[in-house]
Amino acid sequence: MPELPEVETVRRSLLPLIQGRTITGVSVVYPKIIVGEPELFVTRLIGHRLETIDRRGKYLLFRFDRDLTMISHLRMEGKYFVRDTAVPDNKHVHVVFSFDQGVNLQYQDVRKFGRMQLVETGTENQVGGLKTLGPEPFSPEFTAEQLLEALSRHHKALKPVLLDQHAVTGLGNIYVDEVLWLSRLNPQLPADQLRLEQAQLLHDQIKFELQLAIDHGGTTIRSYVDAQGQQGQFQFDLHVYGRQGQPCERCGHLIQKIKLDGRGTHFCPHCQPLPSINEME
Repeated sequence: MPELPEVETVRRSLLPLIQGRTITGVSVVYPKIIVGEPELFVTRLIGHRLETIDRRGKYLLFRFDRDLTMISHLRMEGKYFVRDTAVPDNKHVHVVFSFDQGVNLQYQDVRKFGRMQLVETGTENQVGGLKTLGPEPFSPEFTAEQLLEALSRHHKALKPVLLDQHAVTGLGNIYVDEVLWLSRLNPQLPADQLRLEQAQLLHDQIKFELQLAIDHGGTTIRSYVDAQGQQGQFQFDLHVYGRQGQPCERCGHLIQKIKLDGRGTHFCPHCQPLPSINEME
C-alpha cells in the first residue's frame, strides 16, 4: 500500500499536469470504485476546474472550484496516469477523467480496492477514515509530547499502534519498521511504556525518514510508480524492511522477521531489544 511519501510524490508529480484544467467528461468503467451514485459523481464533476491537489495522510484531495473536493484513496494498487487519450491503457483502468485541451487522467487499480468520493470542500474531515486521523507528521500539532500522550492510551505493541493512524498519520508497514530501527525501539514494546526521551527520538526519526523518502520519490517494493510512471528510489536506503537474514548495518547481528498483529515485521534483536518486565516498571 502506498504510504505518505508515495502519496505525496504522486500529488507532486500529478499537480503540474492537470492543475487549472476543466473536466469535460468522466468515464466510470468499474462503478464500485465510486462511493455513492456513479452517475451523480460524473454529473457533479463535469465543468469544474481543478484548483489544486492536497494530501491528508494517505488520501489525495482533488480541490475543484465551487467548493467541490474529490477524496481519493489509492489503497493497495491505485495509480494515476496522464494520457492524451480517453481510451483506457489496459483492462485495469477503471475511471478516466477527461480535461480540456485533450488531457486525460486515467485511474488504474489492479485489485480494485481504491475509492473516490465527492464532498463539499471543508467537510472532508467528517468522512470515513479521514475523521479519525492523527496529526500530519510535518504539522505543528505533531510534537513529542502529543505522540507520547497518544501512545500512552494503548498497552498493545508499539508497531500496530503506529499503524492505526491515530497517533500520527501516514505511516505504513515499511516506514514503521524503519523508524523503529532508527529509534532503537522494539516493535513489540507496549506503547504505553515509552518514556518522553524515547518519544522525542521516535518523533524526530518519523519526520526525518518520511522527508528523506519523499526526497527520493518514495519506495517501490512491488508496483508503485508516480503519475509520470517513475519508480521511487528509497528502497535502496531501507535499513531493515525486506532484509531478514542479512546483517544489521549497526551491529552485524541478523535482521529478524516476525508476524506482529498479522503484519510482517523486521527488526534487529540486538539493537532493538525488548526490555524486561522490571526494566519497563
